[in-house]
Order: sequence, then structure tokens, then C-alpha cells
Amino acid sequence: MNNTFLPGRADYSAVRLLPLLLASLLLGGCFGGGGSDAPAGARPDTTSNPVAGDQQSRFSDGRVFRVDAGPDATADMVSAMIQLRPGDTLAFGCGFIELDHGLLIQATEDVLIKGCGKDDTVLSFRNSDNVTGLEALNVRGITVQDLTIADSPGDAFKLKGVKWGTLRNVRAIWSGGGEPITASNYANRLQVQCTNPPLNEGDPTPDYIPSSASGRYGIYPVESENILVDNSESVGASDAGIYVGQTNTAIIRNSRAVYNVMGFEIENVQGGEYDSNLAECNTGGFLIYDLENITQYGDTSVMLNNVARNNNTYNFAHSGLVSAVPRGTGFITLGYDNIEIFNNTFEDHSTAAVIYTSYELIDGKGKTADKKLDPYTEGLHIHHNVMRNSGYDLPPPNLEKVLLEGQVESVLPTLIGLKNLGNPGQGAHIVWDGLLDELDGDCPFPLDASGQPVPKDAHGKPIHTNEHPNPACHYNAYKFDTAGNRKLPRWGSCFHDNDLGPESQAYMNFHGTQGLELVLAAAEQDPAILTPEGLQSVFEGLTGVVADTDATVHDCQARFGTVLAPLPRVTIPPFQRSGTVDPAPSAEYINRLCSKPARPGVVNRDALAVNCPTLDQYNLFADPHDPRSTPNEGGVPFVLNSKLFSDYATKYRVAFVPPGTRAVYVDGQGGSNVNGTLHFPTGTVIAKTFAFTDESTGTEELVETRLLIKRVSESGKAFWDGPTYIWETGSDGQPVARLAMGGGTRAVSWHYQDEVTGELVSGSTAAYAIPNANQCITCHSNDDVESGAAPIGPKPRNLNRAYAPESSFMGTGGQGGFPRVNQLQYWADQGILTNLPALQIDNRGVATNIERLPHWNLPGDSGAVAGSAADIEARLRAYLEVNCQHCHNDRGAASNTGYYLDHFRTVDAGYGICKKPTATGGGSCGRQHIVVPGDADSSIVACRMADDSDPQRRMPPIARSVAHDEGVALLTQWINTVVDSSYANGDACGNGSIFQALQ
Repeated sequence: MNNTFLPGRADYSAVRLLPLLLASLLLGGCFGGGGSDAPAGARPDTTSNPVAGDQQSRFSDGRVFRVDAGPDATADMVSAMIQLRPGDTLAFGCGFIELDHGLLIQATEDVLIKGCGKDDTVLSFRNSDNVTGLEALNVRGITVQDLTIADSPGDAFKLKGVKWGTLRNVRAIWSGGGEPITASNYANRLQVQCTNPPLNEGDPTPDYIPSSASGRYGIYPVESENILVDNSESVGASDAGIYVGQTNTAIIRNSRAVYNVMGFEIENVQGGEYDSNLAECNTGGFLIYDLENITQYGDTSVMLNNVARNNNTYNFAHSGLVSAVPRGTGFITLGYDNIEIFNNTFEDHSTAAVIYTSYELIDGKGKTADKKLDPYTEGLHIHHNVMRNSGYDLPPPNLEKVLLEGQVESVLPTLIGLKNLGNPGQGAHIVWDGLLDELDGDCPFPLDASGQPVPKDAHGKPIHTNEHPNPACHYNAYKFDTAGNRKLPRWGSCFHDNDLGPESQAYMNFHGTQGLELVLAAAEQDPAILTPEGLQSVFEGLTGVVADTDATVHDCQARFGTVLAPLPRVTIPPFQRSGTVDPAPSAEYINRLCSKPARPGVVNRDALAVNCPTLDQYNLFADPHDPRSTPNEGGVPFVLNSKLFSDYATKYRVAFVPPGTRAVYVDGQGGSNVNGTLHFPTGTVIAKTFAFTDESTGTEELVETRLLIKRVSESGKAFWDGPTYIWETGSDGQPVARLAMGGGTRAVSWHYQDEVTGELVSGSTAAYAIPNANQCITCHSNDDVESGAAPIGPKPRNLNRAYAPESSFMGTGGQGGFPRVNQLQYWADQGILTNLPALQIDNRGVATNIERLPHWNLPGDSGAVAGSAADIEARLRAYLEVNCQHCHNDRGAASNTGYYLDHFRTVDAGYGICKKPTATGGGSCGRQHIVVPGDADSSIVACRMADDSDPQRRMPPIARSVAHDEGVALLTQWINTVVDSSYANGDACGNGSIFQALQ
């Protein structure tokens, strides 16, 4: 296997990884960065580095970490992944490798992940405790090649915030409804043919049995730049097989998707390309569209030289727009401008080769809630394609969902067939909904949050992002001339020179949902009407609702003397390292800094540049064996009004601000620091110790201490690093905290009175999870804060209270002996905080003239009447801010979902009200909206917060192993008793259907 490794990268076997880990040859994985497809051979010139000192002994570069099959595979993988630095390779051996933890790569650059080939290296995540198989977040330059990921609970390959990312010769596959893929059968199971897809659930199929229990996306780059997916494959995804979304510059080529719901998907992409791919035996072959209420909106994609064939598998998606795609679809588009489709082959699709539709069909005219989204696809150019055997067997309606659940989407294919009077019950090669918008002359150009016009493209179309407020109307004047006539063909569509087989109808315009209301009304009176014959009778004698077959409206050459211009092919620029991520420090350098003798009361600040093997080497606490003791060097303990739930752990937090420096107070709304904390100087350390208190026995077990250290890279860039230390008993019988960047688990129990509510909390878990270094960054890294594992707890509004430890265990000793006064004022008095306004402090120790986050679990603490709607909502928002918002904001790890929980955000669709899920898969719990007013049992968020075992559903996904019953109860109370249809977008849930056009 050595000959597969790149030259110039030192080889570290798995046997050598653990000693290196314990020797702290890691830098925490908490650097900032972004994106990935790095040419693996690219290396910076280290000879010209101007930094003085022993550079060669300080850093190492170009290492290879090996992971082979066996009982240590997961530990070896985690140990390697948290160490990856520029030039490093993580190499998986040949064979079937079972992993019970996800492969997470964070905030690094120029790394290579590889196996022996996608038929020869299989990483099985069937028993993983994480939702994703391989996930790369905020990486610049990553290549993943030559391996298969099998049975990940959620996404198989996910890239988010990646710049230059390549997925080459990889496969995502799920066992589906067949026997599990194992070491004994994988050689055969990986080879999935497409001969006879199941048209309906339960139909026999010789190739593969799809299952809604499979993960959601096979290959899933999102919010990234410069992405290449090449010679890859996805089998069995319950959403999309090979997807690129909310991304700039992406190419998918030479790849295959089989037995997924949607084979290939380009979503909200600016500059996308499908080239020479094969989609077969999926529900739908190819999709290009924009989804509402997410980070950006797409424009300009090219589809050429592809084959879509026999995409007739029944739809087995859980929820979302993809769950409404009718089986037998070759290509579908909606809400996306400028698409060129040429030199493709579409054959054997039971509904249509091409479906050209709009959000008006789904939402109703003018009812799309996201006014930043243009509901219509325009600039669609379809030419020189071959289409054969289309629209021959439209899927029947799901009577149970139509009649009992009000989900009307399954009636639409039947409606198309009924409107097709020339060929009743059939579709066509090209099917259009016939819907276009009219000029809204009263709608002004949209403005950003500061009241300035948003950017626009060369044609006058607004360029929106998730940072812009939702306008009151959909601006569309750019599509029309001064006389109010549509500018054609630019804001229309051109079809020409396509080879349309005579065995099928060439084209039909089915005029949207006109007539569907008649069908549903008739079905309500007589369910037996839902047969082809019965439904046909509904349209007898009606005019204006049946389909027409006149395609000349798309004959641009005849109408305008020209066709749409060819769109540019996508080009990915060459990769270059940013130089902001340092290579790993050498063991000698770490030892030199960390082994300095401790000076009484003085923090070992030189050692803060690296991750020392044991916590005591930093000399942070007066008692090196107890992180609850008095902090050294002026460290100040603090508590929060509302805290992250961590299996009922008691937390001890201390801020160490370097002598002679001060943190800066910047409030949220007034200071434009909406999601930010206090601004801390370089050299700051924040220590947080997790303990489990048992007041019945008078004991408190120390489990872990996490540090956040603000460092500076060799390039001069500030970043936060986050080493974790696990407490154990040393050889001398004393407690010692050892570096554990790979995380761990611990059986713990708790029994104490909550210091806020006075209520007794008691319980236990066998698997309290100590996150690894890369998991910590998932929550702590946001694009609008300093890079790495930046603090998220010490926001001014969450510090605005009197200090009081979470536990009485220490009494008045150690950190229990600090003054019980307003924390912000105390910090200012101690000279470690500046820019604090003059505070007006009440008898509770609360400053009443600045922002404050309430205790989420104390009715009335919001300032509103206890139990009132305002009080419940304020406390619920505090809970969601500290437990979810650090990811669910427009710059966080969940920014791609469009579900944002910022403290000052209006409670509307962006806050989940009747918002359709994005990239949720099985995590949707089969529900269609995040928050359904008055109905927690139909709300996705309630299901996910209550789950503690399913990686697809559990939310938050880390930092807890049990459900937080009290938090779930508050959320349920808010949804059921406070949220109603008067909320913005509160009337958009309908009857749980994707299609709201008839609501």
C-alpha cells in the first residue's frame, strides 16, 4: 500500500498515533479556514518564513496517518482526524472498516483523505453515533478519493464551508431494505444494477430495495466554493444522491446515481455544471432549482452530455420538496434562472422527460412567503437533446394522504393526465405548468437591513442573501420593458432542435392547478371519484383548464429571430494555500514549553501557545488537582443566566484575561454584536469544568475541563483553540486532567436541587459524551467571529446577573468565595473589562439599563407576567439561543438550513414558523414544517429535541446523551399555547402538505 501514498509525506502508522496524541502532537483542530480541493502536491515555501527561531524543530509537515480494519479503527481515525494539518494525508487501508463515530475534519487546509479504491475500501458507519459519515467543515483544500461510505445514519459525504473540495472516485451506499452490507458480502453488494425499479412500495425489484430509513444525501457539498465531484456514485439516498447546494462554482461529472429519490441536485448554486453523468432507477434524474429561505439564490447552470434513464422508482423521501417529485421524472426545474440543457438523453420516464414548473404551482399565485426568491424558472434553454418513451404511466394518487392528511401533491400527476385530452392519463416529453408572473409595478426595489438597495446583476435582478430582510413583495420590474411587456426571450424559455420520439406526446402545458379544486371538492363528496374515469368526468364540458400542446410559445427563433445565448462552462480556479493554518508543532517544542517549572500564582503563559499533555502544566489554579479552586493570576469565575444543556452537568467557568489587558464590552443590538460575546484580548483563556453533583452523598465528580485559548498563528491571524482534558486518578492517587483531543465517554449520575428553580433533578447516563476537538469547533466556529473555537457563552446579556456558583459543593472555598455581585460591574472594577456603560443595578444584582437574557426555566424572569405569552416566548428564545443558536444562525454550522434562532430576529419563517425543512431527511420525523402553530406534535423541532437515540433526529446532536425534558416541555408549551396563525408566515402550514396553492 506504500506505493499509493504521495511523496514527501512522512508515514505515521496507527500504532504510533496514540503515543503522539498523548504527547500532545496536536493543535486542537480549532483554526479558521474555509474550503477545499487542493492539489495534494502543493506546498508553501517554508525557507522564506521570516519568523525568527527554530522553525524546523517547531513544525512538521506532510504526514500520513493510516487507519486499518480492526477494533482500534475508530480510535485511530479520530486520533488522526483531529491532527490533520496542511499537507497531511489520512489513508484508510483496503477492506471493510467498521467505524462507530463520524469522520469530522475541521478548520484546516490542503489535506487528503483516501482509500485503496471505491470497490476496495469500505467505511461502514452503520453503528455510528453521528449523523454524518465524512464531514468537512470550514476547510480550504480537501480531496477525498478512492473509497466507499456505507450506511451512514444521515449524509455520507458532507462538505460545508469548503473552498476547493474534490470528491473523486468515491461512492455513497445504503443497505436499503435488503440484507446489511457486511465484510462478507460488500464485494457483491456494491455493484448495483438498474433493470426493473419498483414503481410502488413493495413491488419486487431484482437490483436493490430502496428504504426511507436510509440516510438523506449521498454526496452533499453545501455553502462551499470551487467544488468538483468526479467519477463518483450514490446508491439509495432517501433524498438526493449527488447534490451541490448554496455553492459558487461547482462541477459534477462522470458520475452515477441509482435508486436515490433524486439522482442529482443543483440547489441555489451560482455557476453549476452537470457533465457526462448517468441517472437511472431514481425517482427523478436531475434537478436544478432554488429553495426558499436559505443562504443564497442560484443562477446559471449548464447540463450537457448526461443520460437519464428509467428513473421510475417510487418516491420514498420523508418530507420536503423532494418528497413531492413524481416518479418517472428525467429532469425538473423551478425557481432558478438561466439553465442550458443540451446533448443529453432522456429515456423511459413514466411521467415526463422534463418538468418545467414554478413555486406558483406549489404555493399559489403571489403566496410564496420568501419574497427574495423568484418563484419562476426563466432563461431556460433546451436544445439538441434526445427524448424517448415519456409519460406513459403517471403515478396514482395516495388516497390516504389526500383524504386523511390533506396532502394533495400526489393528485397532481393524475391531474396532468386528466387534462391531457389528446392522450388521457399520460404525460409528455416536456411538461410545463404554464405559469409566469405579471408585472408588479407597485413593488419597489428591495432594500437591505440598513435601508440601502441590495446589489443587482447586469440585468437588474436583485442579488439576495439570507442577511437581507424579507421584502413585502416580490420585485420583478427587471423582467419587463417600460411598456410592461416581458423581455423575451431572456425572461422566457427556448426549446429547439430536440429529437422527441414519436411514441410519446412531445409537449404539454397543463395550466397549473386549475381544476384541482374541483377534483378535491368532488372527492370530499364521493371518495370513489378518485379513479381515472371518475376524475375525467369532473372536467367534462369545462374549458380553460385542460392542457394544450402548442409548443410554439418556446420557438424563440420563429418568434424573436434569435435564441438564448450559450451559457459559460464552469471553470475551477487553481488552488493555493492561505498560509493561515500552521502545521502541527513538534513534540520537542511542546515539551520545552510545557515542562517549565510552575511559579506560585502565575500562569505558564508561554505554554498557552500549545496543547500541553496535562492541565496542571498551565498552572491555572491554586490547587493543580482541582479546577474549582481559586484561579491564579486574577482569573475570575462566572456563571450564565441560561446555559447549554449537557446532561445536567454542573459547570465551573473561569476567565483568565492577561495581566495589563482588558476585554471590551459590546452589547448585542446597539453594538451590532448580535451573536457575539465580550471581545477578549489575545492570550485569554476561558476554562470550563464539567462536574456531576450528588447532594445525597455530598460528592461531586470531576469529568472534564475544556479550555478556549486565544492564540495567534505564524501569519499573525488570531484564532481560538479548544483543548479538552479528562479527569482521572494519577499514579500518585491525586486527580489529574489529561489531554483528550479525541474525546471520550463516561458513566455519570446526578442528584441535586437546581440553583435557579429549586427543583430536584436526578438521573444517570451510561454514555455522557466528551466531544472531540473537531466536534467542539462545530458549535464554536461562526463566520462572523474570530476563527477556531471562539467563545459562545459569555455574551453581555448572558453575564448580566450576580455571580453565584451553580453548585453549593465548594461552599465559600475556592470559586465559591467570590463576591455575589453583578459580574459585568465586578469585571470592570477588577480592571479586566472596558467600555462598560454606567450600570443601574437592582437588588437582584441585575443591571436594568442594558440587555439581559432571562433564566429560561424561571417563569416571570423575563420581566413579563409569569406564564404569559410574552414570558413563555422570551424564556423559550433564551433556551434556543444557548442550546441551538450557535449553529442556527446565518453564519453558523447550520446556516444552510435557513432556520435561524438569533436573539433579535423576528419570529417568522426564518425562526421556523411554517418553514419547510432543508436537508433534513429522516430528521424530519415525517413532518412537513419546523414549527406548526398550535401543534407541537406536527412540528419537526419538537420531535428532534425530544429524541435522544437517533442520530438523524437528535438535536442538539452533540453535548447530550439524554433528552432535556424541561426544555422540551417549554418548547411544547410555546408551540401549543403561544404560536398561532397571527405570526408572520403562520398561515402557511396548511394541512401539512407541500402544496399550498389551494389552501
